[in-house]
Amino acid sequence: MAISPLQVLRIDASARQTGSSTRTLTDRFLALLKNAGAVSRIVTRDLLDGLPLLDEAWVKANFTPPTERSADAQAALSFSDQLVTELEEADLIVLGAPIYNFGVPAALKAWIDQVARAGRTFQYTPERPEGLLKNKRAVIITASGGTKVGSDIDFATGYLRHVLGFMGITDVSLIAADQQMADAQQAQRDAQNDLSDVLAHIKRPLAAQH
Repeated sequence: MAISPLQVLRIDASARQTGSSTRTLTDRFLALLKNAGAVSRIVTRDLLDGLPLLDEAWVKANFTPPTERSADAQAALSFSDQLVTELEEADLIVLGAPIYNFGVPAALKAWIDQVARAGRTFQYTPERPEGLLKNKRAVIITASGGTKVGSDIDFATGYLRHVLGFMGITDVSLIAADQQMADAQQAQRDAQNDLSDVLAHIKRPLAAQH
């Protein structure tokens, strides 16, 4: 049973416009999805364009109930609201996230700070936090020079899985071209295998989340 065409949110976090492994793999993955008729629309958010860091005005506005926010408070959250809306409208989030110094790029952390918002993407309940972004999938496309994905020094992919899950996105797949400084050809072969497996997974219907 084929899935309906997906609205995709593409997020690029690499500091490189050219020669970027994650951008190249993301291009390849999305091209295959489009060729399979699995894409209705792609919204691209390139974090290289820059994102504001959280400041006191943002924090104060975020913790003010929506009905009580002043015009200034609404303005402080307007960019964050735009980013959250992109997430809410997407069926599939494709996140190009290289590993920098064992973690995520600073621009990606800034994006996470903008979208991880109580009352919008998650909520606290008496039992536990609950993610509000239901029935979505995510694909993390990562690359590294020396860090092995899933190792004790990989503080990027586990963190991204946790943050996405915290917001309700628990169907998360991984495409990795890691340790390229050690063996670039093997890294590319591994990434190609991951790409094929993830493509097959995405083309299957998503199980309903409650």
